[in-house]
Amino acid sequence: MASKKKTWQEKLADKKNLPKFLTLEQRFPCYNAVHKMGAQIGDTIVLVNPGEVVEHMKKVPHGKLVTIVEICKSIAQRHNVKGCCSLTTGIFIMTAANAVEEAKQEGKDLAIPYWRTLKADGLLNEKFPGGAQGHKELLEKDGFTVVQKGKRFFVQDYHNYLLEDF
Repeated sequence: MASKKKTWQEKLADKKNLPKFLTLEQRFPCYNAVHKMGAQIGDTIVLVNPGEVVEHMKKVPHGKLVTIVEICKSIAQRHNVKGCCSLTTGIFIMTAANAVEEAKQEGKDLAIPYWRTLKADGLLNEKFPGGAQGHKELLEKDGFTVVQKGKRFFVQDYHNYLLEDF
């Protein structure tokens, strides 16, 4: 018997085994990103629940932006550790975006302005619903200027719009 595929909203539910605290190793898939944020081999990092990522995404008001880097740094600080797994956080950001669009189709509003969350360096997220083009359209509706460099899209001067405090 085939199992029922989980909805995006079900995937967004908190996991029983998280948060989880690990000692950073170079073999971790998130090592380069976490190291770039300041964590060293042997430092404690955290893998968080989707709810904690969504909580940060919900705090971004109109006219402001946040990147995965700011979310990870805030989460690490909250847990008093050196880093937060950016891979897991990125998956939960993408899951939240898809859950919002799924809920809209059901006539619900999850109130998560996911399009205000960028990848590192102001890069738009091609894994959001509608891809980078869909992300671009939502940001432009919010009044941001999106520029294309090669095949990738960025918010122009994104650092001027970053939310200061979580």
